[in-house]
Amino acid sequence: MNLYRSIVTGGALSFCLAGGLQASAQSKVTEVQKPDNSYTNRFYASNRKPLQQLYFIKLPVGSIQPRGWLQKYLELQRDGLTGQLGEISAWLAKKNNAWLSADGKGDHGWEEVPYWLKGYANLGYVLKDKKIIDESRIWLESALKSQRPDGYFGPMILRNGKPDLWGNMIMLWCLQSYYEYSNDQRVLPFMENYFRWQYNLPDSMMLKDYWENSRGGDNMLSVYWLYNRTTGDKKWLLDLAAKLHRNTADWKQKDNLPNWHNVNIAQGFREPATYYLQTGSREDWDATYNVFNLIRERFGNVPGGMFGADENARKGYVDPRQGVETCGMVEQMASNEILLGITGDPFWADHTENVAFNTYPAAVMPDFKALRYITSPNMSVSDSKNHHPGIDNSGPFVMMNPFSSRCCQHNHAQGWPYYAEHVFMATPDNGIAAILYSEAVVKAKVGNGTEVGIASKGHYPFDEAADFTFTLSKSTRFPFYLRIPEWCADAQVKVNGVVVKKNPSPSSYIRIERLWKSGDKVQLDLPMQLKVNTWTSNKNSISVNRGPLTYSLKIKEEYKRMDSKKSAIGDSKWQESADADKWPSFEILPGSSWNYGLVYKGQDPKKLFKVVKKSWPATNFPFTQDAVPISITTTGKRIDSWKIDQYGLTDTLPQSPVIVGGKEETIELIPMGAARLRIAAFPVVQ
Repeated sequence: MNLYRSIVTGGALSFCLAGGLQASAQSKVTEVQKPDNSYTNRFYASNRKPLQQLYFIKLPVGSIQPRGWLQKYLELQRDGLTGQLGEISAWLAKKNNAWLSADGKGDHGWEEVPYWLKGYANLGYVLKDKKIIDESRIWLESALKSQRPDGYFGPMILRNGKPDLWGNMIMLWCLQSYYEYSNDQRVLPFMENYFRWQYNLPDSMMLKDYWENSRGGDNMLSVYWLYNRTTGDKKWLLDLAAKLHRNTADWKQKDNLPNWHNVNIAQGFREPATYYLQTGSREDWDATYNVFNLIRERFGNVPGGMFGADENARKGYVDPRQGVETCGMVEQMASNEILLGITGDPFWADHTENVAFNTYPAAVMPDFKALRYITSPNMSVSDSKNHHPGIDNSGPFVMMNPFSSRCCQHNHAQGWPYYAEHVFMATPDNGIAAILYSEAVVKAKVGNGTEVGIASKGHYPFDEAADFTFTLSKSTRFPFYLRIPEWCADAQVKVNGVVVKKNPSPSSYIRIERLWKSGDKVQLDLPMQLKVNTWTSNKNSISVNRGPLTYSLKIKEEYKRMDSKKSAIGDSKWQESADADKWPSFEILPGSSWNYGLVYKGQDPKKLFKVVKKSWPATNFPFTQDAVPISITTTGKRIDSWKIDQYGLTDTLPQSPVIVGGKEETIELIPMGAARLRIAAFPVVQ
């Protein structure tokens, strides 16, 4: 074991072994790179041998109740497109739906139902919404009843004579969440029978279609999930995982990718790290980091955490006016949350916040009743025109439409529910970790089996502090972890008002082990410094950050109501009864100038940017232009030569520095996630 530095409050200095559970009632405060995973959590399913142990363990869905802006976001999602999609989408129509038939036959049924259900059902579990839970059960019961004697279940889709397994991969995730919530004992034998069918399927029939071939890692995770919840000799499940790996696209290439589709990358890149759990090979671990870095080195030199692959990344299309699918955003967030458990690396939590705060909110309408397929860091127009070949897609792919697309319309549902499920995570040493700093209440077993309730408060990421209050039926010793973000160099931790740690290292965890009693409080201060990022390989453009938030030009947004049916993407389908008047689409057009560069000469950001703090919105929802509780004022100049180009898109960035005339103006920057029209990568003007 490693010996960590230890600070003991309220008593003499001592040393403790990593994860060691000494009987002292004093607080032992240590700075660690990750939890000690030589332990096995006694209360929550982790990895059983020979799989590598996890560093963080996801709590069962329903253990965490969001509060504050996160709860409001989920309620908007419930009342908006996710919760009401059943009255719009033709793919969710129950009549002749293959997912609702005992023999898997029907005139529709593939990825759309489970795509939607994996977020919709979890939304119900998180919010404890009986209506959603009951509706979800209809689909889940049908899936459970559809299993054939050979183990296969769901719609039988053959492509070139081979079974398509992709839709079933998603439904397995739905069933896993359902089991966590309900403990329905039918799920485990159901999955085992299906995996036995997969085990007997010849390699020549396994994962040969494009989508399933790219995303076999999702199937592998489900195999490991089942393995960890069964007993006895189940080596055949590990053999199946190895079979899935060898038939999945090769995400271990050094300088290339199997394909450059944005969603495939956002899902597929974690497959080698998933397989690492079985092999223990550092080569598999490193391969996931390599793919993450490779796509961003070539196409991701932009703010917001994603990369320019509007459908597919294309050589030469690297400007921040290139976008990413909403599907790609939520899959990236899910991958990060999974990788945090596998690697313990706080980088994945930092990156989850980057995408969740800066990119994903702008992909949907403020009321969550429409979304757009493509969202970009620089996006000064969001209309219903065809912008190909400026973007890879042909059609109205950048407007807000609740009727559009077969994928994002359904798959967006997972983003915030999965995020809410990872606000806290369990640790191998029977502790609990605060991972994503949102207001929430968690109830979990810790220490010797006592249930603790921890309520987190604070308006992070808009505020600089997070407070935690503990509720226990009896005093209990266990470790509590706090993540220190990469961007914070001078954090501070207090326990019951006493400072126990100053200036911990960024990208670390603070482990506080003590005999916790009801009413104990922990305060984490995260001072947010202004920072200017220079994107050297993207015309020397710059972006402005404060803590985890990136800031974008405030552009007046003019919403033009459109007919959802007439402006939908070509592969969209809706029910005959779907009411386009109730579910309108919107173009968003600029009502003010957007083509500004920033006056910046490398000076201290505090001298150039003024932080303006405002009151917290009464709606409890900060991701709109008018409700942002913080903004930044600075100096900029218009670049008249930077215009809308021949494809109707924000033109590519001019090379910085740009020499322009005209006067300097005071301009306002707002959090990038609240800007549905935005310039987040700025030219530098002189």
